[in-house]
Amino acid sequence: MARFGIDLGGSKIELIALGEDGSERWRKRVPTPQGSYAGTLEAMAALVAEAEQVLGERGSVGIGTPGAISPASGLMKNANSVCLNGRPLKQDIEALLDRPVRIANDANCFALSEATDGAAAGAAVVFGVILGTGCGGGVVVHGQVLTGPNAIAGEWGHNPLPWPRAGELPGPACYCGKHGCLETWLSGPGLSREVQRVDGLDLAPADLARQAAAGDAVCEAALARYEDRLARGLAQVINVLDPEVIVLGGGLSNLARLYANVPRRWGAYVFSDAVHTRLLPARHGDSSGVRGAAWLWNDYPGRACRLRPAAIWPRRCPRSRRPRSRRYGPDRRAWTGRSPRAAGNAASWRCRRS
Repeated sequence: MARFGIDLGGSKIELIALGEDGSERWRKRVPTPQGSYAGTLEAMAALVAEAEQVLGERGSVGIGTPGAISPASGLMKNANSVCLNGRPLKQDIEALLDRPVRIANDANCFALSEATDGAAAGAAVVFGVILGTGCGGGVVVHGQVLTGPNAIAGEWGHNPLPWPRAGELPGPACYCGKHGCLETWLSGPGLSREVQRVDGLDLAPADLARQAAAGDAVCEAALARYEDRLARGLAQVINVLDPEVIVLGGGLSNLARLYANVPRRWGAYVFSDAVHTRLLPARHGDSSGVRGAAWLWNDYPGRACRLRPAAIWPRRCPRSRRPRSRRYGPDRRAWTGRSPRAAGNAASWRCRRS
């Protein structure tokens, strides 16, 4: 059974088919029907039908979207493709495809892809960051996307810039209605606006990096400011989540100097005597989002989930509510407590390993 991943973007819809080993079997992209919810549904359904015709088999379907499904209403929210907002996307696409569909935010899909077979493969806790036209984030714990009861886990870009300096308050206006969100400082457009405001330069980030490498002191100072802000933003994540790996994606992730300079700076802000978190570029690049959508089905019947070994979850004894780690002593064979039902009886009871 193939895994189909769909990246539902504002300008294009892309489908990838992955094999058992994560190898790419088929891929195609089409333009996103602008402003048409019905057209978007039909385009996704047509891609799935074509993939199944080419491959000769049915597949599971995962979709990465620019927004999220509201747990309160079951409708889409926070999508910059506004025709999706307020719509029952999951129900409608499931009806068209006649199968269950898993949907996640595109930043979550990016993080899942890199945690599965990308730069962070094997890491227990991964934070994925997209530094592009926006500034998104996703969290993966033991191979599973962490969504949260509000479907906003990892929405790092709409937290304020921490430890603000003089001149950084109240910060640039954000489309969310607030000022100083990390997205306004760390996205590609945010960096360009800041360089133009402070230095009067109209440069794309790649040009800024080239001129800094050539010895331009103004461009070097501009990138140093950016790196310090990124270090502060990621230090806040490390203080809360303490991930093993942080993976960067998006256009700004191509600035190679970030991977040495940012970790050198974030130690000043992390509440620890040492920081072992690794900062890495995405292995799958622009393909991470669509691959992660396919990996949303990493546990379908017939395949043992290699991402969620049973050993990492505390098993429970049927006679006790205590996790095994608290129930057993050093020899790992029996709990040393007393039975709550043995009132007045001093005899200890022993709960054997199941």
